[in-house]
Amino acid sequence: MSLSKSFLQLVSVSSFVQASFWNKLSDLKINIDKLNDDERQIYGFFANSSSTWTTHVLEVDSTSFNSMLNSQNNSIPFQGKIFNKNTIEQFKDCDKTKMINEEGRRFLEDLKSGKVLEKPYLLNFFFILSFSDLKKFHFYYWFAYPVPHNLEIPLEAITPILEHFTEDEVASLSLEYLKLDPHQKPYFLIHNKEIHTYHSKLNEISENNYQEYYFAFADYINSGQHPKSQIKNYIIFLLHYCPFLGGKTLNFLLFFLDRKLSCSQSLMYKLTLPCCNSIEDIIYGSGDNAWAGWEKNEKNKFAPRFSNMRATMDPQVLFEESVDLNLKLMKWRLLPEINLDKIKNTKCLLLGAGTLGCSVARNLLGWGVRNINFVDNSTVSYSNPVRQHLFTYEDALKSKPKAEAAAESLHKIFPSINSQGHQFMIPMPGHNVGESTVDSVKKNVKDLEKLIQEHDIIFLLTDSRESRWLPTLLGIFHNKIVINVALGFDTYLIMRYGRKDIKVGVQEIQSQSTFKRISGAELGCYFCNDVTAPGNSLKDRTLDQQCTVTRPGVSSIAGALAVELAVSVIQHEEGINAPAFYKSGPQSDMNFSEDQGGVLGILPHSIRGFLSSFMHVLPATPKYNQCVACSSIVLEEYKAKGFAFLLETFNSNNYLETLTGLSELFTDSNYADVLELSDEEWEK
Repeated sequence: MSLSKSFLQLVSVSSFVQASFWNKLSDLKINIDKLNDDERQIYGFFANSSSTWTTHVLEVDSTSFNSMLNSQNNSIPFQGKIFNKNTIEQFKDCDKTKMINEEGRRFLEDLKSGKVLEKPYLLNFFFILSFSDLKKFHFYYWFAYPVPHNLEIPLEAITPILEHFTEDEVASLSLEYLKLDPHQKPYFLIHNKEIHTYHSKLNEISENNYQEYYFAFADYINSGQHPKSQIKNYIIFLLHYCPFLGGKTLNFLLFFLDRKLSCSQSLMYKLTLPCCNSIEDIIYGSGDNAWAGWEKNEKNKFAPRFSNMRATMDPQVLFEESVDLNLKLMKWRLLPEINLDKIKNTKCLLLGAGTLGCSVARNLLGWGVRNINFVDNSTVSYSNPVRQHLFTYEDALKSKPKAEAAAESLHKIFPSINSQGHQFMIPMPGHNVGESTVDSVKKNVKDLEKLIQEHDIIFLLTDSRESRWLPTLLGIFHNKIVINVALGFDTYLIMRYGRKDIKVGVQEIQSQSTFKRISGAELGCYFCNDVTAPGNSLKDRTLDQQCTVTRPGVSSIAGALAVELAVSVIQHEEGINAPAFYKSGPQSDMNFSEDQGGVLGILPHSIRGFLSSFMHVLPATPKYNQCVACSSIVLEEYKAKGFAFLLETFNSNNYLETLTGLSELFTDSNYADVLELSDEEWEK
């Protein structure tokens, strides 16, 4: 059909953002870009199908961030950029006019360099200005599709493709188009009824033969039969490489491939190109602000759009991502070297699910640990919930096993946690094992050892001294990171253990004038400071002596410090072998140099806290070669005799003292007199 003299009407491209795009952007922002708000290359596409949209719609999804263009046969690619700002103020304060003009100038640079000739799909370019509120999963964004603002294109006529090509020729063109490289599909040439790329054919076009060519562009036909506005960039491209076409009327083919992969519905446009000395005259003839293309929002106003993804995301996935957010923000500025995946995948075994166990578990959750298991033999009592944060009144009412209730509580707090409770008694020295209970005790030992072998960090959080002996032995025997926590009324001790099989003596290395170091492999355990074997500490004790009576805040402080120490160990490059630095004499000034610590700072051997004076000291204790728990004598005896050795230890109060030579120590020295000395007498 023929039209009276008029200008070509164009349609702006609209955006459609898939949810996966925001998920991927969030992941990149948190884990890769962090505070970096430099541009990032992306891709977009729209499916060439009139049944999909009523207008030209550009889609972006998670694949938009791929390093390579991922284009399907029946889609038209766009290349773009995203400028994701760090704050909403930066997003709002961007000079939008300056931004789109800068991107237009960059396009002209690519055009003149030959990039666009090599890959004509670059004529379809866009960018996104955005801000991501990752706490709320709110996304503010504004698409722009830069095209020359002042370019007007006279339209002479629009005719169907079948007036210019036979049905067989149309079918042949459809097949040839499908074979094109995705970079060439948006813009190409048709000459002698065949498809050609611009890179191979452009130099053959002349002032004498241009009428033999059809200048094709992939698009789709809507009810108004208007092409997308990127045809303006196409005309700039042609005038740059073929300036003699200025003022000439050309055949432009709007190439439309339907669902049957036929281009029979395509349209032919006769368009007259403007005359010019250079493309800059067309673009910048009326000033520097020569590029347009900011998208209108849903209210048809030139303004950003907003997407609230909170309601559309899986609540559990949303929760898990939010849990990790604070940790990942540490990597942006404060701790760029921290390995969060190592923490996340660490398996922690908590021996004791009481006041300390609850505190340690909650702090482990805060660090993003996903594997937390409990061992405890008691049930929730009425006195527990107010001090033990994982239990409720209902748990006490039902007398739930503590280990089970603690694991259930963690699942309620964080559904993605891997947590189980194991209810059994830890066998202890000095607690006799009768013939009727040997099998059950043996099973308990086997279960405990299996759990220790399966975990990376073992927390000793039980009430009594003797209940820590077997886990200490097994933890050191299997070279696990062991963190011991013990409480007094207003004091606490947090200690990490060294490794077994130490063949050399203790070496104290002078690090600075006042600091010394003990190798992590030579650090002592909880029992290295004792000169007696653990016994039944509950025998002949009153109620206040049987229970751990402490100031309410002590367990929370000690539990938090225990977790911080454990995380510091696994973040240290030497791990369990990380050395312990300490200071002889007054410890008021504990300033350590960076080379004495790890990613999170120094790693003490032990932390002794005094709440009455709000003071910490950081002593370090070497292994004691007659220790009843970690000495090579004990470890070798366990290796050789296994459960038989343990059974003898359980049934005898002095077996360990005899084995390690402590009995001889008592005989050779007047040790009874030493035990009678009090702190007050020593101070005198």
